Amino acid sequence: MHYYGARHPSPYGSPLPPPAAFPSAPSASGPVPPARPGPPPAPAQPPAPAQPPAPAQPPAAVPHQVPPATPLETTGHIALPTGAPVEIPDPAATAPLDATRAAVAVLLIGPAGAGKTSVARHWADRRAVPTAHISLDDVREWVRSGFADPRTGWNDHSEAQYRLARRTCGFAARNFLANGISCVLDDAVFPDRPVVGLGGWKRHVGPGLLPVVLLPGLDVVLERNAGRTGNRRLTEEEVARIHGRMAGWYGSGLPIIDNSRQDVASTARMLDDVVARSLASPPAW
Repeated sequence: MHYYGARHPSPYGSPLPPPAAFPSAPSASGPVPPARPGPPPAPAQPPAPAQPPAPAQPPAAVPHQVPPATPLETTGHIALPTGAPVEIPDPAATAPLDATRAAVAVLLIGPAGAGKTSVARHWADRRAVPTAHISLDDVREWVRSGFADPRTGWNDHSEAQYRLARRTCGFAARNFLANGISCVLDDAVFPDRPVVGLGGWKRHVGPGLLPVVLLPGLDVVLERNAGRTGNRRLTEEEVARIHGRMAGWYGSGLPIIDNSRQDVASTARMLDDVVARSLASPPAW
């Protein structure tokens, strides 16, 4: 107050600002523009303190990277062990195997009308352990359009579908066995074509497969075939020809059940006895 009162009044009616209030001399870069009214500029911010290093993050997944293979395949919430060929049981095992509870793979062989499907289904139903029935004819008939019916003539097309059905049945049996479920399969395997029939089953399922032959008399299979319908029914000539070829299993070393005078239940009990003997002393085939 004393400073402004000591000076002469301005002709414009307001005191002049003190000398210290004038802007400094212009810099070499040019005149400083007049100050504009407003809040004073914010003071310079100090440099931000150094941040500690971030913790190491796991490397990001490479796009389209294939995940590593796992030993178990899963379907839904159930882990499926990888199927493997069924091996021949060890006859020197200390504990005898119970045929009604052992995990086995049985192949029922026989002509059309031998009762393979009925016996296999009954045997699987009454076992004390989980058992699946896999019918070759059922799998063959999965093919709807383009089905190769052997009744119209045996050719490369029908042969290929038979091979495909056997391979599919074999893979299914191995998967069931890997998960603790026994299997019984049925097929009309001819003894004069071991590489195509019995040898194929051995490759697909494994050397521990137990083949059993159902071979009733010709009159029995003719009577049973007469009660069939659809493509399961064959001509009498074809039934007789197949039955005659099946007679070649005699002398092969495979167990044979003549169920000419046995019903389904008694034949299934006979199959239990044959499986028990085969587990104790596996047949060479």
